[in-house]
This record gives sequence, structure tokens and C-alpha cells, in this order.
Amino acid sequence: MPASRDDILTVLKTIELPDGGDLISRDMIRALDIDGGTVRFVIEVEADAAAAMEPARAEAQRAVAALAGVEQASVAMTAHGPAPKPKPAGEAPALRIGGHPTKSQGPQRIAGVDRILAVASGKGGVGKSTVASNLAVALARQGRRVGLLDADIHGPSLPRMMGVSQKPASPDGKTIVPLRAHGVTMMSIGLMLKEGEAVVWRGPMLMGALQQMLGQVQWGKLDVLIVDLPPGTGDVQMTLCQRSHVTGMLVVSTPQDVALLDARKAMDMCVKLKTPILGLIENMSSYVCPDCGHEAHLFGHGGVRAEAEALGLPFLGEIPLSLETRIAGDSGTPIAAGEGPMADAFAHLAARLVGGGMA
Repeated sequence: MPASRDDILTVLKTIELPDGGDLISRDMIRALDIDGGTVRFVIEVEADAAAAMEPARAEAQRAVAALAGVEQASVAMTAHGPAPKPKPAGEAPALRIGGHPTKSQGPQRIAGVDRILAVASGKGGVGKSTVASNLAVALARQGRRVGLLDADIHGPSLPRMMGVSQKPASPDGKTIVPLRAHGVTMMSIGLMLKEGEAVVWRGPMLMGALQQMLGQVQWGKLDVLIVDLPPGTGDVQMTLCQRSHVTGMLVVSTPQDVALLDARKAMDMCVKLKTPILGLIENMSSYVCPDCGHEAHLFGHGGVRAEAEALGLPFLGEIPLSLETRIAGDSGTPIAAGEGPMADAFAHLAARLVGGGMA
């Protein structure tokens, strides 16, 4: 009887790697094929680690070949890309973002950061990044030392919203010097990419990139770090909550039932990850016509407040739908950096967090 896939993966878990972990926990097995008594698979490694990984490749081949039902085992190695060229003397080494996460002994604190507030949503399109960027600016205007991390790695939008485009410096190829905008210290994977370049990464690469941006960025002394999460309940959310001491989540939703269905999933994720929900925010709550002053509720109204009351969670406030907010975000100057009703809405939200000891 041929060996099963589970049999093979189980034995590969026992193959320890020179830099920690094993072949399965590091997600390095590709193209596993079982054809009768013949087993073939590929170990994917970094180009500059191929030589060091050869003993692990040979050990994996021997271990699989020794399984009952395996007549022949063939194990090859493949690398992500060419090894980096050596840098000229005196030139700082290049920083590489992404890759497999390093081993962690549970949640780690970020040096100098007092609180981490994650801004989450169950679905895209509810204005989560707009809320995160404007909340960060509003908190900075109220005297808080604020950091802003764009953890939406597949769809980073905060560089445009915050009006920054320079590539962060890395003097030693290991640490990252973040940028400053509107009184906020910020970092985004979008600052490390060419404009329009897609991030095509598997889960472990996302996890590694987030771990780098949390631990290798020189955040300095911060009262609060705002983390703009991607929509949904995936790898980035799990990595943040399991690797860092997250103070709590702010869940953003629009009022309509479809958005609330997904917001409930985001809140259920918080429960499963044992992360406190600090409160709910209703975005696009109402729209006031600039010409006639008529107030319309394009997505309904009050749904998030009702949800918060039903769950016994704090309702942190309503943010209206506004053309000026969209224009400000596209131009790189968040609406919270100015004056007017929209800036006041975000100032009120920031004051609620400061007054409640959350920021």
C-alpha cells in the first residue's frame, strides 16, 4: 500500500532546519506527487541558503524513502531567485521585505510603543483605511505620539492618503527608518514597491513582511500605533494578534445589513484570537447635500450603533459620507488635518479614544 500524503508530511515535520523550524512549519514543500511507490517533491529555499539546505534535502529524501510503501523518493531544491550581488564597499546592504516569518515565543512587545490599535473590517469598501489615516492624524493633533502601519499588504493605500512616496531608508539592511507626514510616523509596504507593482505572495510571505514592519521599523516612542488591517479574517490578522500585544480592535462598518454581516465575522475573529474589541465605528453614516443641505442615508443609518448595543460593545461614533473626504485622501492631505465638520467628526472619535484611555 503506497504511503499517504499525511504520512509524508508527518515525517517531513521531523526534519529540522539550520535556521530554525522544519520543512512543514516553514511552508517549503512544493509539488508533492505520489505515484504508486514513487514520491517526488520540491523544497523551495532562498537562493543564498541553498548550500546550507542541502543536508536537510538529503535527510528528507532518506526519511521519505524509509517509509513503508515508498519504493523511491526524489527530492529536488528550487530557489526564489538569483543570489544577491555583493554590494560595493561602503554601500549599505539592500533591505528585503517578505519571506518566511522567524520563530516567535508568543506575542512580543514593540520597543517604545505603548498601545497598538488595529482597525479592522469584515469586507472591503467600507472606508477602513480612510478611518485609520484620519484617526491617526486626529490623534496627533490632540498631542498624542502616533504611528500608522499599513498592513493591507496586497492593497496598500496609505502612502497616497498620507501624501508620501519616498522609499524608507535602511542604513544597515536590517532596520527601517519610517517616514513622517501630518505629525504621524508611518510605514507601508507600498513605499517599498514601484507604482502599480502587485504583491503576489503566499501566506508565509505576508506574515514575514508584517513581522518585519512591526519589529524592524524604528518606530521610536509612540503613545499609540494604528494598524490598518486588510479586509477579512486571514493571515495578516492572525499574525498581528498572535505575534504582538494588540491593545484592541476598532471595527469599521457601513450601516447596511450586507456590511454588518461581514463586520460580525471580523468581531468573531477577535473573539477567537482573544483580542479585545474596543468599539464599533459607523462610516458613511449619512450624506448632507452641499447645495441644499438635505441629509440622506444612502446606506441606511444606525445599523452599527444598534449592533454595538446588541453586543454590549462601545459605539465610538458616526462618520458622514463626504466628497471632501475623498478628495482630501486622493490629494494626500487627510481631511482630519484641516478644519470643518468632517475634521470635527474625526476629532470627536479621537477624543473618545483618548478619554477612554485607549489611545
